[in-house]
Amino acid sequence: MTKPVVLVAEELSEAGLAVLGADFEVRQTDGADRSQLLPALADVDALIVRSATQVDAEAIAAAPKLRVVARAGVGLDNVDVEAATKAGVMVVNAPTSNITSAAEHTVALILASARNVAQAHTALKSGEWKRSKYTGVELDEKVVGILGLGKIGQLVAQRLQPFGVELIAYDPYLQPARAAQMGVRLVSLDELLQQADFITVHLPKSKETVGLIGDRELHIVKPTVRLVNVARGGIIDENALYSALKEGRVAGAGIDVFAKEPCTDSPLFEFDQVVATPHLGASTHEAQEKAGTQVARSVKLALAGEFVPDAVNVQGGAVAEDVKPGLPLTEKLGRIFTALAGEVATSLDIEVRGEISAQDVRVLELAALKGVFSGVVEDAVTYVNAPLLAKDRGVVVELVTSAESPDWRNVITVRGVLADGRTVSVSGTLSGPRQITKIVEVNGYAMEIEPTEHLAFFTYADRPGIVGTVGRLLGEHGVNIASMQVSRDVKGGKALIALTVDTAIPSEVVEQIAGEIGADSGRSVDLED
Repeated sequence: MTKPVVLVAEELSEAGLAVLGADFEVRQTDGADRSQLLPALADVDALIVRSATQVDAEAIAAAPKLRVVARAGVGLDNVDVEAATKAGVMVVNAPTSNITSAAEHTVALILASARNVAQAHTALKSGEWKRSKYTGVELDEKVVGILGLGKIGQLVAQRLQPFGVELIAYDPYLQPARAAQMGVRLVSLDELLQQADFITVHLPKSKETVGLIGDRELHIVKPTVRLVNVARGGIIDENALYSALKEGRVAGAGIDVFAKEPCTDSPLFEFDQVVATPHLGASTHEAQEKAGTQVARSVKLALAGEFVPDAVNVQGGAVAEDVKPGLPLTEKLGRIFTALAGEVATSLDIEVRGEISAQDVRVLELAALKGVFSGVVEDAVTYVNAPLLAKDRGVVVELVTSAESPDWRNVITVRGVLADGRTVSVSGTLSGPRQITKIVEVNGYAMEIEPTEHLAFFTYADRPGIVGTVGRLLGEHGVNIASMQVSRDVKGGKALIALTVDTAIPSEVVEQIAGEIGADSGRSVDLED
């Protein structure tokens, strides 16, 4: 019997290779060399990479037998997940392989910054004995602010507690009760900035978090504050940090990640009080070994047709053909729901109505949760860890099915109750022979609109002139409207404008529109990856 072929395109730990064992034909190539990689893909069943191999549409097309791509690490920047999904190729990674290493490196930078370890080390090895110059500060009784309480943020909190610190955190998608269980007090971003003696970043990099700590924020921190970033470069604005250090508004920083990498020449390096490392958060032998063994196990499961816990684009195991087209739709509904809600709900219902309800649709619940939490947490969200994310945040989730669907052959709804009692809902369907994706309801307002990359919704009191005002303001800011629909409950009552636009609407423009039309709510939604 022919063994499945596993192509290892970059260095994999011995432990990872041992997991594969004798059940597979293991080949190796230099994945960074396209002239070697593309021919080597011709008859492989699985591909294991790290970060140097670009698994793009061309590479996937060169591998007609490929069933799984495994990235021995956390990120997936070098893997075209969309192209893999279209080709029916499962993509897996090792989402928890480096969380301990990243948390420990965070603590190392906090301590190094507090006690001037690197600076004193350099001076001493240069023949200088400067005890008084490098007097540091204790962590005991200091306030540590954690931006993002995902897996790494939680591990950092656990490791800092024995130092006698007070822990506060900013995480708009975590319930206060869950944070309290960890001994952490949730606060607003500004409160954290004003109160913290140390600030450490553990947020995903997104349009919302890039530049989150910028010039305004660094004008309201304590002048004795020390900032640490082992998450993603660009979340702390490096130019703003430079100015704050130069003007004495920040006492120090520990930086492991940069907006552009590799980074060997940063203005931040001129400051003695900046401790910098070259993206070492995941660089431990243990993290590398964990990554290798985790992806090797996932490859074995995938090639055996079994359930794969770390699959990021499809659910392991069999999914009915009638259900598969609903996966991307349901994930989009979840993402739209979170954008409309502005927070994670206390409870969520995923309602599936119509003919599709006769199938096993539990995967749609997972797809909805994946959408709800995508871009919210630092970790990669999968069909497996999405329910755990909901549980960790105290979200009660229920799947509701019914064969009755008066208006559509099938319709899927994500509905949730927020902390203040408000209900938010969004429904969608796949229409016609071509299975065109449509949003058919938002917060009780009926519509038919395609969920394109950029959407916006405004709820307001029904009256003349609103459509013109919205169009004028968007035009003034160079935002082109692709489509617009107006839905209302009764004449002269409440109305909803739903828009698809060609480019993202800046948040300040959304606020301006909402203000001028007196909107009860105004939200933009960006579904682009």
